[in-house]
Parts: sequence; structure tokens; C-alpha cells
Amino acid sequence: MENKSQFKIVIVIGTRAEFIKTFPVMLEFQRRKVPYYFIHTGQHNLGELCEIFSVKKPDTVLTPEPGESSKFNTRQGKAILWNLKLVWRIRKELKTLKNLKYVLYHGDTMTTASAAIASSRLMNPFKRYKNVHLEAGLRSWDNFEPFPEEISRRIVGRFSDILFAPSEESKTNLRKLKKKKILVFGNTIVDSAYYALDLAKKKKIKPLAEGKFALVTVHRHENLKNKKRMEKIVDILLSVEIPTYFAAHDNTLKKLKDFGLLNRLKENRNIKLIKPQDYVNFIYQISKCSLIICDGGSMQEESLIFGKPCVILRNSTERPEGLKTNFQFLTKLDVNGSREKIHEYLSRGFKVGKYSNPYGKRGLTKKIVDVLIK
Repeated sequence: MENKSQFKIVIVIGTRAEFIKTFPVMLEFQRRKVPYYFIHTGQHNLGELCEIFSVKKPDTVLTPEPGESSKFNTRQGKAILWNLKLVWRIRKELKTLKNLKYVLYHGDTMTTASAAIASSRLMNPFKRYKNVHLEAGLRSWDNFEPFPEEISRRIVGRFSDILFAPSEESKTNLRKLKKKKILVFGNTIVDSAYYALDLAKKKKIKPLAEGKFALVTVHRHENLKNKKRMEKIVDILLSVEIPTYFAAHDNTLKKLKDFGLLNRLKENRNIKLIKPQDYVNFIYQISKCSLIICDGGSMQEESLIFGKPCVILRNSTERPEGLKTNFQFLTKLDVNGSREKIHEYLSRGFKVGKYSNPYGKRGLTKKIVDVLIK
């Protein structure tokens, strides 16, 4: 029987995005030979991610991993029930670990909220350990942009003891939370991206196209559920005059088809629909592309890491730091304004201005681990 008394640190992960941004912390623990207990909630199928990034496999998986990309692409009622049960499953698992010092979780997913509540003083009034939120303080200040992530972030902030904010602006967003330890070292995705880029170079991955090309992803719930918004997004994409690679998830393709928009993309000579790329491949393509068009948060951060122009297909963003540069544009789904900005970004005279990445520099993960093992 495994000796669980050796574990003072627990890491709870449910989604691929959480894993991508947390694996640098896990690798740093492994490098320093600090044992940690890895709980996977089963929200996403992590597949071969542990092997690819040299991270140990989960010590426990609380629910069976889905065969598809996610358990809950279209089943919101089932998601809520799973979430409620997950709180108790995580709490039960934590109770078996008697020498806990920290419980660590990342981001703004259902798993994140469940882990924060399950490890909080509300559920464990006599607990001695601290629960820790990585990437704390992101706020769009609109409960429905993005939904439900914005609500999750506010819940997690309330229930966490230590908050690692990725930027000074995100730290400011937490100022009303009293009696919290708030620290700013940057965003771990900086280390994730450079680690993945190093792997890509070793694998000698090739760019999707010679010369200029654009990368596109669209997956946000508030976009996919709304036909008018998706029509505007397609209009924006059709204005790109360089090879454009649209990495489309199954649920995105389904919505495009349901709304009668898929053929418009397929008929455009510049747009090629491709399957979602693994992180190593995708990071390499970001490092080589000329333009990013997305509605996700991580690509906004990766745009800043690699200095790539980014057109954001949303009405608001919880990552406003990049909007202060000259190469990130929040469209608010204004088709004409987006077309003009895309033309500007792809023009010969455009250059990315000097900037300092608000999310920090490579190696910042070591500072986070320093706090947790001192």
C-alpha cells in the first residue's frame, strides 16, 4: 500500500489547459525531488501529455476520462451534477493525506472551482494546510464573457488562501479580498511555451506554410451558441488574404454546420480547416505564424510571449495587458474594424513595438516553487 504520509503537496488537474500551465511546476518539484500527489479529476482526456512533458502519471483519477475531448461539450446539466459530486470526491481524497501543507490548482475550470471549495476552510474548518490558486485575479468583469469561467474565478478567489497572480493588473483585481497572500511572479505559460518550443525544435517540426500564414481557433461557449456572432466571426476570417489554418474542434465544426456557415469557410481558397494540434506542434506554429485570430485566453498570452499580432474574437477579455501593446486587438466582433486591423497587421510597414511581457520571463516557475517548499 502506498505511503501517503510522504506527500505534503497535492496538485489537482482536470483539463488539458490546466495541465499545460501546471506541468512546469510539476517538473520543478521533480527536479528538486519533492514528492507531490497528482489528482486527475477526469474532466478531459490527458492522453499522452504526461509522457510528452516528462511528468509522472496521476496518483489517482477520480472519474473515468472521456473518449472525446471533453465530458461536457453539450451536456450542461450533466456537467453541473458532475461538478457537485466532484467537490466531495476531492475532499474525500484529501482526507487520506494526513501531512498536507498545500493543495494546488490552476485557472478557472469546473475542476478548479471544485478543488478550491473542497480544500477550503468551509469544507475543512480545522484544516492546517493552505490551498493555492495558480493564475489568480483574471477578471473581465462580465459574468457572461466568458461564461462560466468568470464566475469560477470569483469563487476560487474567495475560497483560496494563497493567490499567485500572473501580472500586476491581476493582483489589483484581488485587492478587495482580505487576509489573502497575493504574490506576483508571472504566468507559468511562459515556461510551458518555451519548453514546448524546445521539444518542437528537437522533433524538427515544419511550419504549416512557407512565408506568411495565420492561425485560428474558435471555441468559446458564448460564441458557439450564438449564430449572429458566428456569422460575424466567419466574415472576419474571410477577410484574411494569406494562408489561414483553422484548428477546429468537433463542437466548433458542428456549430458551423448547424448555422450554415461551414461551406463558406471551405469554399474560401485561403482557409484550411485542420484538426486541433498537440501543444508542442501548435506552439511551434505560433512561433512561426504572422497572425493569430482567436477567442481563447492562452493564445493571447502566447501572442505576447512570441510577439505575434493577435485579433481577439470577443467583446471583453480578462487579459487586458496585451491591449496596451500595438499588436493585440479586441474586436468586440466589429467586422469592419477587424478587417482594417488585420490589413494593418499584415501590411509591409507594420512592426511590433517594443514591450515588456507583463507575464514575466522564462524561469519564473522556480520562484513559485521556492515559496511552496521553503
